[in-house]
Amino acid sequence: MSDIVFHLGAYPVPLGLFLGAIGVMALVLLAALTLSARRAAQARALEAEELAAHAREMEARLRDLARSQAETTGRVQNMGEVLAQRQSELARAVSERLDSTSHRLGESFSTAARATHESLTKLAERLVMVEKAEKSLADLSTQVVSLRETLSNKQARGAFGQARMEAIVTDGLPKDSFAFQYTLSNGRRPDCAVFLPGDHRPLLVDAKFPLEAVTAFREAQTPEARKSASTRLSADMHKHVGDVAERYLLPGETQDIALIFIPSESVYAELHENFDDVIQKAFRARVVIVSPSLLMLAIQVVQAISKDARMREQADRIRAEVGELVKDVTRLRDRVGDLSKHFGQVGDDVSKVLISADKIAKRGMRLEQLEFEVPPASAEPLNAPERIGQLGLTLPGAAE
Repeated sequence: MSDIVFHLGAYPVPLGLFLGAIGVMALVLLAALTLSARRAAQARALEAEELAAHAREMEARLRDLARSQAETTGRVQNMGEVLAQRQSELARAVSERLDSTSHRLGESFSTAARATHESLTKLAERLVMVEKAEKSLADLSTQVVSLRETLSNKQARGAFGQARMEAIVTDGLPKDSFAFQYTLSNGRRPDCAVFLPGDHRPLLVDAKFPLEAVTAFREAQTPEARKSASTRLSADMHKHVGDVAERYLLPGETQDIALIFIPSESVYAELHENFDDVIQKAFRARVVIVSPSLLMLAIQVVQAISKDARMREQADRIRAEVGELVKDVTRLRDRVGDLSKHFGQVGDDVSKVLISADKIAKRGMRLEQLEFEVPPASAEPLNAPERIGQLGLTLPGAAE
């Protein structure tokens, strides 16, 4: 009974209250019908009284009209029947109308409940989407606020530029060619020091930058505001260039130039486009303003110089190794020559062995065919070795 059927404005209507309202409406209609019937009865009673009065008057006045009175009584009875019939018909019509109205109200309430349920379902889905969008906007606003706080804080902004600069330097140079937060003799600690080969003086890089003035210059809407922001940016850059030149250009200890790293290509382009006086002052102060791409190019140049220096340092060792390699090749050539001589001698011996084998093969074929050479007549008898020689055979150990 506590189920919500529909909402009436901001008020939820439960099922029990809805059924109670229907019951109350039925009671009101029943009371209206009862009141109507009572009024009709009262009207009939008044009519009956009037008729009785007329009847008494007619009885008093016209005793002779008994027949007319009987007819009038019949008519009154007919009228009563007609009124009763009309009353029953009216009650039946009211009941039918009430049933029809109740049915229509039920259907209307059901339709309204379904429409309300569908509307509430769609509204809930839209609210879920709105909550998701609100959450996304909240996360985005949090990130934007965090980024704004990071860029508005000098230390955080310096850490941001330091991180980009460290990534470029670390990817381009070996570990022994640079140092972060290097301490100078005056106690200053530049963001990065790059060591060139053959030179003890480091090339210093500063990663801090006055971003507030650049932001104000970009967001200026009126010429007066833009002029004021331009003046502020120029003053901040002049001061920053002067500070870098004063702190990081130490004769005999550091290189003759220093770098100011700007972690944004657009800011670097803005300076070169609208603040030529700052660029010229930096050149005169031997301070070079670089963007990420220019710093990467400078690091690649330093890398090439370091590679050439290492090659020059290893040139003597390479020359000695080449000399030892030449000796090994010469020794290998001599040994190959000796091996070639041995192969030549073995070839001669093999040729002689082949000649002997051919002779033995020929003599064997003659023996197989019983073709013997007739020895010349001699007075002296031949000994056994000589006879064997005539047959074309050779004893072991005998000369060819």
